[in-house]
Amino acid sequence: MKNIRKNSLWLLLLTFIWGVSACKVDDFGNMNVDPNNASKPNLTSILTSSMRQVRFGVTDLTATQMLYAQQWSEITYTQISTYSGLPFEYNTFYVALNNLQLIIDYNTSESTKGLATASGSNANQIALARILKAYLFSVVTDRWGDVPYTEALKGSANFRPKFDKQQDIYNDLFKELKEAQAQFDNGATVKGDFLFNGSNDKWKKFANSLRLVLALRLSKVDPAKGKTEFNAALTDGVFTSNADNLFYKYQKDANNENPWYASFVTSGRLDFAVSSTLVNYLKPLNDPRLATYADKSVNVGDYVGMPFGLKNPGIKAANVSLPNSKIITVQDAPLPVLIYTQVLFSKAEAAKLGWTTEDAKTNYEAAIKASLEQWGVYTADSYAKFIATAGVKYDDAKAFEQIGNQKWVALYLQGHEAWSEWRRTGYPALTPAPGAANPSKLIPRRHGYPTPERDLNGENYKAVTTTQGEDSFDTRVWWDKK
Repeated sequence: MKNIRKNSLWLLLLTFIWGVSACKVDDFGNMNVDPNNASKPNLTSILTSSMRQVRFGVTDLTATQMLYAQQWSEITYTQISTYSGLPFEYNTFYVALNNLQLIIDYNTSESTKGLATASGSNANQIALARILKAYLFSVVTDRWGDVPYTEALKGSANFRPKFDKQQDIYNDLFKELKEAQAQFDNGATVKGDFLFNGSNDKWKKFANSLRLVLALRLSKVDPAKGKTEFNAALTDGVFTSNADNLFYKYQKDANNENPWYASFVTSGRLDFAVSSTLVNYLKPLNDPRLATYADKSVNVGDYVGMPFGLKNPGIKAANVSLPNSKIITVQDAPLPVLIYTQVLFSKAEAAKLGWTTEDAKTNYEAAIKASLEQWGVYTADSYAKFIATAGVKYDDAKAFEQIGNQKWVALYLQGHEAWSEWRRTGYPALTPAPGAANPSKLIPRRHGYPTPERDLNGENYKAVTTTQGEDSFDTRVWWDKK
């Protein structure tokens, strides 16, 4: 009986195996296809998602770079402005960079480039993605120094990329921006572009203006290369008015609202005030931008800056000037990414350096005018009076200091750029936080690498800390020279 039952079971199993083997493979073609996920990438959505990371090139909810540049001060919790917390995460940037590389690859491969044209011409998508990649990589390398570059964005092919030297990264960024701005064609415009709405001309100007800004970073470390790249960018065409400015456009939507609205209104926190460093610089000059940068103190009824970097401030928010209400209470208020004023101040400094034959004074004064216009406080009379004010009036003997100081003022809310320019020029002359918690007590010169790099990419982490220097706030990036 047992043998009969056993033989019957074997017969049933063999019948099932024979039946399965007789089935066509095509019958199971969709078995492993997830009906809830697209089988082909939506390049339009991927581009839009990648563009959203541009906002982190300007600032984040911690206002870290604005604090380092002493445009703002922390009111109660002063960990960042006292230089605590070395590791900073850059994974968000690399996620966007991987997505941009996917767009480039999909528009390049012969097997997919035809399908990719649903989101715009191949050339236009590739050019735009290359420019965005260059921008994001410029932010990453300016903050951390040597970072994964040539071996990055390889996916599973390389989970432990080497760190490239910042000098090599910069050289490639110049090449990428130069080639990309010339790559646009007359084909279909790129879909999903909410920064410049598919305008190839605006993307070209942005790419060239970014090259110009990056070229000036080389003023101390490689002035010959800087001069060459600067003039090449000028030739190709940079921003020529405030109409060219790139602002990150937030929305009246909790998922994409202005970070300062999110901080002050959505979260109901009063973490930041305008720093005493900035207020005390603007106020004696009767700078018309002060009223658009800050609100008067509720209790004092005047502009009062928050002292910077105190360990235990003990100061009420009502006693100091919060950022202007139009900055912190408008949900969709845009934030500047790269502006015409930057280009003009850069041209003024380049002229003073002898890189161009332009006039430094003319560009310096035009930059101040453009900044006043950008902030809606320009009138011919007030401008004429302001540029004639002692300390603002152009003095060729003090040109670098004046350009650096006024550029810092004009870069308000552009924390990354303000901090980078302070590191490069030393202007304005900032005093380190009195309550500094880092060993050197000095203003940070870079960010520390993310902890996972040390733990999961140890060999390359050890190599970069040997060549670049200790993974600390005090190690300077390549272009940051004394």
